[in-house]
Amino acid sequence: MTDTARARKLADRIRVVVAETLQRRIKDPRLGYVTITDTRVTGDLREATVFYTVYGDDEERAASAAALESAKGVLRSEVGRQTGVRFTPTLAFVADALPDNAKTIDDLLAKARAADEEVRKTATDAQYAGEADPYRKPSDDDADDDDDADVDIADASDGASDDTSGGTSDTEGGPASA
Repeated sequence: MTDTARARKLADRIRVVVAETLQRRIKDPRLGYVTITDTRVTGDLREATVFYTVYGDDEERAASAAALESAKGVLRSEVGRQTGVRFTPTLAFVADALPDNAKTIDDLLAKARAADEEVRKTATDAQYAGEADPYRKPSDDDADDDDDADVDIADASDGASDDTSGGTSDTEGGPASA
C-alpha cells in the first residue's frame, strides 16, 4: 500500500529542488522565465510529473521546453541528492495549462460583465410598457361611470312618468286610456 502523504511530501520537495536548481545551476540561454507550478509523484515514488509555465510567446515556450528536456539529467541527479530516496524518480516536464485556462475564464467574465452593464443601462432608461401598477384597483373613475349609468336610467324613467301623469286627459278622474 502506498503512502499518499509521503508522495505529497516528496512532490513538494521535488518542486522546490527543481525550482532552485533551475535558478542557480542551469545556465541554458534557451531557458526563459520558467515557473514551477506543481509536481505530482506516482504512488510507487518512481515517476514525477513537473508542471511549469513560461512567461512569453509560443517560441519562448518551445525553447524553454527544449532546455528543460536537455537539463533533465542534471535536475534528476540533484533531486536524488537532496531528497535521499532509494529510487530517484524520473522527471517528466509538462507545460501547465493554468495560464491559458485563466485567460479564457477572464475573457468570459469580462464578456459577462459587459452584458450585465448593457442590461443595466437598458433597465435604467426603460419605462413600463403599461401602467406603473399592473394590478387593477377600483378607482374614482369606475365609480363615476356607475353613477352616470344610474342617472341615465333615472332620466329615462322621469320622461316616462311625465308622459303618463302630467297634463290633461279626456276623462277626468279616471284612468288614462291607452
